[in-house]
Amino acid sequence: MATQEKSIVLSGLARTLVRGGHIEQEKAEELFKQSQKKKTPFVNLVIEQNLVSSSTIASASAKEFGMSILSIDLIDIDPSVVKLVSPDLIKKHSALPIFKRGNRLTVAVSDPTNIQALDEMKFATSLNAQAVVVEADKLLKRIDKILEETDGGLGNMEDSEFDNLDDLEVAEDGPQEEDDSDVDDAPVVRFVNKCLLDAIKKGASDLHFEPYEKMYRVRFRVDGVLAGVAKPPMSLSGKIAARIKVMSRLDVSERRVPQDGRIKLKISKTKSIDFRVSTCPTLFGEKVVLRILDSDAAALQIDQLGYEDHQKKLFLSNLIKPYGMFLVTGPTGSGKTVSLYTGINILNKEDINISTAEDPVEINLPGVNQVQIDEKTGMDFSKALKAFLRQDPDIILVGEIRDITTGGIAVKAAQTGHMVMSTLHTNDGPQTLTRLQDMGVQSFAVATSINLITAQRLLRRLNPDNRVAIEMPDSALKKEDFPEEMIKEGINLYGPGEETEDNPGYKGRAGIYQVMPITDEMKRLIIEEANAVVLADQAAKEGIWDIRRSGLQKAANGITSLAEVNRVTVE
Repeated sequence: MATQEKSIVLSGLARTLVRGGHIEQEKAEELFKQSQKKKTPFVNLVIEQNLVSSSTIASASAKEFGMSILSIDLIDIDPSVVKLVSPDLIKKHSALPIFKRGNRLTVAVSDPTNIQALDEMKFATSLNAQAVVVEADKLLKRIDKILEETDGGLGNMEDSEFDNLDDLEVAEDGPQEEDDSDVDDAPVVRFVNKCLLDAIKKGASDLHFEPYEKMYRVRFRVDGVLAGVAKPPMSLSGKIAARIKVMSRLDVSERRVPQDGRIKLKISKTKSIDFRVSTCPTLFGEKVVLRILDSDAAALQIDQLGYEDHQKKLFLSNLIKPYGMFLVTGPTGSGKTVSLYTGINILNKEDINISTAEDPVEINLPGVNQVQIDEKTGMDFSKALKAFLRQDPDIILVGEIRDITTGGIAVKAAQTGHMVMSTLHTNDGPQTLTRLQDMGVQSFAVATSINLITAQRLLRRLNPDNRVAIEMPDSALKKEDFPEEMIKEGINLYGPGEETEDNPGYKGRAGIYQVMPITDEMKRLIIEEANAVVLADQAAKEGIWDIRRSGLQKAANGITSLAEVNRVTVE
């Protein structure tokens, strides 16, 4: 026994846990051996086997080494700080960089005696690394989450990793059709795979593959703006379209009618990305558009959407009402789905039955009954809605109100004790009200069923590291519709600086909103079948911001430029 004790020197934390009576000496030695063999932190093995709780380990560490415990759930971590260290190094040591102040890097660890982790991070960043104690289980969860958020599973892939594009796996959700011989061309496979991966890395929302008479081009939509990325040879036009159709399990031989499909791209053992695929025959071949379905959108919190404080209060207070309609409007790509999913996440509790009818179901939501709309089989929105009403629902989400049948059923559901959430393709709140009336929904039904209408747009955010101040006289600000009180207080406007590939002028997008509750006076006007102009005037009297006013506020706050607000809001 003595010989064994000499051969094993427990680390500071292991020794602390043994001395405190939290773990047996023999078990600690066994786990210590395993940690060395597997090159896994000792703490992780203790947590995996439920030998000692995370809180106990953190308390023991803090007491022994004179450190305080940090609650990592309560802090916001800058993704740029995380990117200072490679994901491999973070995972290896279960250590997460959380703050950077000057030349000092604060690292969250569950084992403060892991000097190797601090030394390697110091070497990698050329910063002085200091540790803070965090509960192990919370730290591991936060590491997994923030690495996904920071790089989408691809941010730290080297260019060399894109060389092996032939083996990129398409996850099978159903029976896979036989590959067409024409699309088994290695260059075509590599090109399509690279386009998909590049789009994910650049944060694109859509990919366009477009055939023309004398050229073929590929464009990505990044932050709402389309830009060309490649011009492959015209001879590959048909093969590229066929390859994408094979990946999305569409009929390769059918080139005369539009088709819709889906690709689930497995980019690593733990990470997969979904694409919605749409083909459309054009004069010179098939145009293919892919929409990247962002699964992270379902996890967004209300504060991340960009509502002003008073808009957020209206959003939340109407969201929790027991019945009525909650409508989100805007053009395609304006973030309506994200807003709806955020609302559903807030409402998704064990005591609430939620059913959704979507076309397509973009994101899987545990605890929510999601129905895929399929026109081919006759499963349309109206049929799904009728079925939901027999399923004892509390909340019903309809992906889109497209016709009088769907609109009529949704209104009736809202009037009979259900919360109905849906979207419409209209420009603003007042136009939504008149649009429903134009579809054939009775004015009285519209007035009594709708609780709130949110109209929204997305505009590009200024890159805080590359923006310049812009001076404008008060007279020019008045012409741009800035309120008098804002002008008197003083407005600081910014525009994009000189753009480079590494330092763009715009980075990311923010939402601008019109959040319009249906007041008693508004109901009276709806019943009188007032037009959209009258309804808009009433909304303004009630202090409801229109979309432009919301955009001007974003510009005044330095979040975006006035030029970008004008691009999105000026008709």
